[in-house]
Amino acid sequence: MSTPSAPPSPRRWTALVLIALAQFTVIMDTSIIGVALPKMQVDLGFSPEGLSWVFNAYVVAFGGLLLLGGRLSDLFGAKRIFVAGWTVMAGGSLVAGLAPEVWVELTGRALQGVGAALIAPSALTLLMMLFGARPKELTKALALYGAAAPAGGTAGVFLGGVITEYASWPWVFYINIPIALVVLAFTPGVMPSSPVRRGSVDFGGAATVTVGLATAVYAIVRAPETGWGSAETWLVLLAGLALIGTFVAIQSKRREPLMRLGIWKSPNLAGANIAQLLMAAAWIPMWFFLNLYLQQVLGLGAFASGAALLPMTVAIMIMMIVLAPRLMARFGSRPLIVTGLLALAVGMLWLSFARADGTFWVDVLPASLLAAAGMSLAFIPSLGTALSSARPEEGGLASGIVNTSYQVGSALGLAAMTAVSAAYGARELGDPEALTNGFSAAFIGAAALAAVGAVASLLTLRGAPSQDSAPSEKQPV
Repeated sequence: MSTPSAPPSPRRWTALVLIALAQFTVIMDTSIIGVALPKMQVDLGFSPEGLSWVFNAYVVAFGGLLLLGGRLSDLFGAKRIFVAGWTVMAGGSLVAGLAPEVWVELTGRALQGVGAALIAPSALTLLMMLFGARPKELTKALALYGAAAPAGGTAGVFLGGVITEYASWPWVFYINIPIALVVLAFTPGVMPSSPVRRGSVDFGGAATVTVGLATAVYAIVRAPETGWGSAETWLVLLAGLALIGTFVAIQSKRREPLMRLGIWKSPNLAGANIAQLLMAAAWIPMWFFLNLYLQQVLGLGAFASGAALLPMTVAIMIMMIVLAPRLMARFGSRPLIVTGLLALAVGMLWLSFARADGTFWVDVLPASLLAAAGMSLAFIPSLGTALSSARPEEGGLASGIVNTSYQVGSALGLAAMTAVSAAYGARELGDPEALTNGFSAAFIGAAALAAVGAVASLLTLRGAPSQDSAPSEKQPV
């Protein structure tokens, strides 16, 4: 006779708001600095090449340390790591806002990334603890969580423009501090606790994969300057890949690795993470270059450019929260992931036809809404598949892996498309034709990545039953 599942937490929906706010904030911090970069360059003395590391310092620390965050969450409890992550995030934001020179600014951004690497996997683990036993509620919770990501990305661009125009650039960092204080105040009363487990932490592995990722991103970012055929580019890139390979070798030999390699034998885990990686590698360059097209080619200001992205954000939130769960219940995850990635690819290919003398209504809005629809269809099913593929006691590891896939895809995709854009003319500031050619090349490259993701998902994901036929909560018999 089976036992009934534990009663649901009465505060689980309040907890979900904090979890969604966490996702909103860590993604917002990747985009909020974009409009502020020119003023930061003047005030702090960044070189043109060094300026990109205001973005990369955050993303590399975030992506490289997510597995460590997931491991710490499994060992010490997701609630404790969630609190620790917000504390580090607030401290890093303060350092970044007060920074008097370049190295302090990059240190603050890296600290923000460390905080995000603790917050993201623990937040997903807490979500699974609260809703994992109730499939229908879990789908709704993942939909709200998923919608917070694009909302955070677009809100970052919009808020960055408003703050830079009407306040000063340090406030793009200070804005995190009151958010962190609110989350820290409510977390003790609404988040579930879990006991501390025995185990070791592979800090050496975490450092190896983080440095390897940073080295690979550095090589790709520098390639337009040094040349893709230069020895420097390939030596640095190979060094980064060698460090990532060393990380894998370390994991295979440790008794308690940061990432248990056997987890990849779980059905659909690899396929879902490939989908997340290639989706991010396509999606992040899309909104990045779309924002540049709006400002540098169409001539919109910071505020207007952020506002122009709001229809896409609203569409994503509606489709993720309302439409995607219903489609998952009817068709299952695999068809939605494949269809969503194909729609994302077509939307970005459509954007590649944007004109130097174009308009928002013709050249941007229709294509961006199609891309948003694709993102909405693919994100929740691939995220849910990745999380549900792991054993319950490895929820933090699964969360860390899927977040790592998304952030690594973001970093490498943006670095690669930046290089493509520069090679096809986007360096020619002030020349709308050259800029548009470069941005179009980036959109085509991103569309190719999304299309590859669709094919990979079709080949690697097994068909799964729809939610209506999936096992529901255990009932006594």
